[in-house]
Amino acid sequence: MLLFIAFVVSISVIVIAGVGYKSISGLAGAVPPEDRLFLDPLPRSLRPLWPLVNFVVHHFGDRFSAKLVERTDLQLRLTSLTFLMNARQFLALSIIAAFMAALVALLPMLALGLFSILVLIGAGILGYFYPRIWTRDVRRRRVARILKHLPLYLDFLTLAVEAGLNINGAILKAVEKGPPGPLNWELEHVLRDLKSGLNRTEALRRFDDRLRIKEVTNLVGAIVQAERMGSGLAKSLRFQSEQRRSERFQRAEKQAMEAPVKLIFPLLVFIFPVTFIVLGFPIAMKFVQAGLL
Repeated sequence: MLLFIAFVVSISVIVIAGVGYKSISGLAGAVPPEDRLFLDPLPRSLRPLWPLVNFVVHHFGDRFSAKLVERTDLQLRLTSLTFLMNARQFLALSIIAAFMAALVALLPMLALGLFSILVLIGAGILGYFYPRIWTRDVRRRRVARILKHLPLYLDFLTLAVEAGLNINGAILKAVEKGPPGPLNWELEHVLRDLKSGLNRTEALRRFDDRLRIKEVTNLVGAIVQAERMGSGLAKSLRFQSEQRRSERFQRAEKQAMEAPVKLIFPLLVFIFPVTFIVLGFPIAMKFVQAGLL
């Protein structure tokens, strides 16, 4: 009787699994292929998950909140990730990361015979917000590189304008001579906007809106005001270059002053204990040999 029940249950599981597999295969087949011809290549870590991301976007993407999609799209634009994924794909990736984090937390609990719903919820929340934490780190590193290269590009712009070029030609020379990086790519974007027919002010405003960095906002405002008022553009660019370089030195001095404070924790936890062990071990061994310990 038990063998018969086990046989029936096994057949039922196989049938249900087969039906579920066919249903999932049908849903997956309904997802249209993604054309990534003009998009950035996917990182290796995202390639195995990307079919699942497109699956979630195709079947559940319309249910995402419009405000959440808008905020996510702004975050992706500020981190220059719009050519890698759109906002709905990013949200789908966050949901998948939440389920994967919960699964990773569930497996050790099952192996140890323990279960905690709070741990699963915490792991899911951490997995959901991890892509956002990653984008903030990308944004921070991108802003740091832009601020590092900005004084050099301002020098190129100033020299080109003082040599007689207009701002369009100065930007072109700065792009040709400047080091590669996000600022170089953004200035190339400005040149493409100018070639597409946008006026200079609108192209610079778009440049400022894509970056949303205070120093870039000041630069764009100075260029637009100089052109509007008819004042000397070279003088404004020279002042901007000196100001940005002074700010870079101030940031370097601030980081140098913060270094001793940041070294306190590694000194107390890693260096001082090892030093005390090295100095105290011979003394302790002499006490042991003398029978005092």
